[in-house]
Amino acid sequence: MTCLDVNTYNEDTGPCGYAAARLRLLTEKARSGPPRRAELSRLTDAWLAGLLDAGLTAAGRPPRGVALVAVGGYGRGELSPRSDLDLLLLHDGSADPGAVATLADRVWYPVWDLGLALDHSVRTPAEARKTAADDLKVQLGLLDARPVAGDTGLVTALRTTVLADWRNQATRRLPELDALCRERAERSGELQYLLEPDLKEARGGLRDAQALRAVAASWLADAPREGLDGARRRLLDARDALHLATGRATDRLALQEQDAVAAELGLLDADTLLREVYEAARTVSYASDVTWREVNRVLKARAARPRLRTLLGRGGTARVTGSKAAAERTPLAEGVVEMDGEVVLALSARPERDPALPLRAAAAAAQSGLPLSLHAVRRLAASAKPLPVPWPAEARQELVTLLGAGESTVPVWEALEAEGLVTRLLPDWERVRCRPQRNPVHTWTVDRHLVETAVRAASLTRRVHRPDLLLVAALLHDIGKGWPGDHSVAGETIARDVAARIGFDRADTGVIATVVRHHLLLVETATRRDLDDPATVQSVASAVGTLGTLELLHALTEADALATGPAAWSSWRASLVADLVKRVAGVLAGEELPDPEAAAPSAEQERLAIEALRTGEPVLALRAHDPEPAAEEPEPVGVELLVAVPERPGVLPAVAGVLALHRLTVRAAELRAIALPAELGRGPVLVLDWRVAAEYGSLPEAHRLRADLARALDGSLDIPARLAERDAAYPRRRGVTAPPPRVTVAAADSRLATVLEVRAQDAPGLLHRIGRALEGAEVRVRSAHVSTLGANAVDTLYVTRPDGSLLGSDEAAGLAKTLEEALR
Repeated sequence: MTCLDVNTYNEDTGPCGYAAARLRLLTEKARSGPPRRAELSRLTDAWLAGLLDAGLTAAGRPPRGVALVAVGGYGRGELSPRSDLDLLLLHDGSADPGAVATLADRVWYPVWDLGLALDHSVRTPAEARKTAADDLKVQLGLLDARPVAGDTGLVTALRTTVLADWRNQATRRLPELDALCRERAERSGELQYLLEPDLKEARGGLRDAQALRAVAASWLADAPREGLDGARRRLLDARDALHLATGRATDRLALQEQDAVAAELGLLDADTLLREVYEAARTVSYASDVTWREVNRVLKARAARPRLRTLLGRGGTARVTGSKAAAERTPLAEGVVEMDGEVVLALSARPERDPALPLRAAAAAAQSGLPLSLHAVRRLAASAKPLPVPWPAEARQELVTLLGAGESTVPVWEALEAEGLVTRLLPDWERVRCRPQRNPVHTWTVDRHLVETAVRAASLTRRVHRPDLLLVAALLHDIGKGWPGDHSVAGETIARDVAARIGFDRADTGVIATVVRHHLLLVETATRRDLDDPATVQSVASAVGTLGTLELLHALTEADALATGPAAWSSWRASLVADLVKRVAGVLAGEELPDPEAAAPSAEQERLAIEALRTGEPVLALRAHDPEPAAEEPEPVGVELLVAVPERPGVLPAVAGVLALHRLTVRAAELRAIALPAELGRGPVLVLDWRVAAEYGSLPEAHRLRADLARALDGSLDIPARLAERDAAYPRRRGVTAPPPRVTVAAADSRLATVLEVRAQDAPGLLHRIGRALEGAEVRVRSAHVSTLGANAVDTLYVTRPDGSLLGSDEAAGLAKTLEEALR
């Protein structure tokens, strides 16, 4: 029989009784949240009190001078199913140390025997006070000290002393606590944006909520209370559900656990769970920002008092008073002033008569790099007059000014959001607010990504003729993600409505809607389509329509990618997009596109082809290909690899396999058959033009690539076996199961080739496997374009029949199915 067997339940406080009662409590669906945490704490108190009483009785000691104290979360009465028991055995020092140690063992060992996690200590009040002075985390735990059993007077005296120390030392300890919170945020990230957040350690989590309680206990400042208790309760509820769903003491909300946690909480799905968690974290984060700003203001004022007294003692009363008064309120805009490092409303401001005041105050704060004061935002939220529809020109201009402020836009926007002003100004914002993005490439939630895109776009406004349209389009480009279907299509309609609402005329509204509709067009086309195909460039030109729209779309593409995350933008992607924009601009300016079929091979290609035909062996050349980097962090674009081989079957999979073996990432590949003059030899030569980059380390030497390629072509190098050996030697960690590959026939309207689009999990040798499948299907690959985002690869293949003709529709669909099955 074990103590965790519910059949052993009885009403006593022995271990079996406690274990059974605890198990029954945790399995009751009707009692969850705060009531369950409080009852679990009460139940644990009763059991531990029995353990202490039994230990005192065995030792023949009265209960005076000894107490069992709950600290931390247990002290607050907030026990989660798998929480540690944070306990302090407090004694007055009068007993023999050996007897105290024996008493402690009589309490600790039953806890360990039940498999419960225990954080324990044995101290006198003086020792506890000294440890708290040396260790901030200990002091924070003691602020929530609560007597469980024994001498309550001893505990009350300790708690009074610790609180007095905390308040007396607040000017020294609060900066230390602030630094601890910042360091933890740097290490664990921001809870409100993480796909797998740590509910306790991440910024906006339970540790920050505890820090706000500690600040309030110092009497130096207090957090804004509205919504804070509810946010903290939601985070605790989520942690409870996580403990129950996993059976482990974990605070990380892993992807594979989110559906079970959502079900435990009675929520619709994992996205609903994340959105609730994000909203709670956002409330805690905003309260933390406001609170620490107030703490720093108070500390700064206290530090200035001795200097002020010194000046006053020297007879500087009038000068100091005058300068102080002059510095108190500095005008920033109509109805808006700066005071004590914050933006506040002027004494003459009348929000109820001035509908543009919220945007004017926000724009002034962002442009000044100052925070909006909590009082100002709340007053605006409570009494500001609604804007008429369409907005007046001043309000629209203030919105553009706010968006154009760059990085300082973010905290101001967050202040407006915290008080509901953003959704009041832009009702469609509600659907994207706190909405998670499950693509691991994305760093932010949808709403924060939109603001970050506007921040990035602010640095690109000098590149466009209409910066106002760029900034508003950046803010709205993913607004359709709150609706079902293609978010670009839904976003076009919403953006048109919003642009008209905020006062743009019909022409400008149409441009914003077009840019939102096609905000992915340039990067997807540049990375997945053959730019030498006239149909590719012509289709983009038809969608964009004008040079002005193309200019806006180019800037938005870069801003969007930079705001997405480091994997979404690179010098390579930037160069491809710039090349596409240049070609499209030529078409829009009336220039003729060159015929790719008529283009002569380059001198280098011809030289390699002649050598390959002469030797009958593969010939290759590596050439640097490094245009000016366009990303924030310069990265090597890679090198151009030219390979010439007398035409024969199996060239594509052989080259792709050799590159995979040498850990080279393929970014683009173009295949071309060159017919040389008869006097140079017979038979066409296949020339492959690849763009490659080293996965890590330096590029391999050309002679090694050539040797392995020759062996792959003559069959002496078994590429599939070598790749399998490498995978076996370095197995990947098991994670979330990847969805199956998908191959479709793209509607590219190309007259040069049939276009297939392969979407699959990125893995070494993927292009080699694709090449083998296409060789088996007896089709010719004209070009391949490789795009990788996170763990997902999107490879676009331009294929023809062996004679160069396009595949029929049924033939293409069959090929797509064959390739899809081969990749499974």
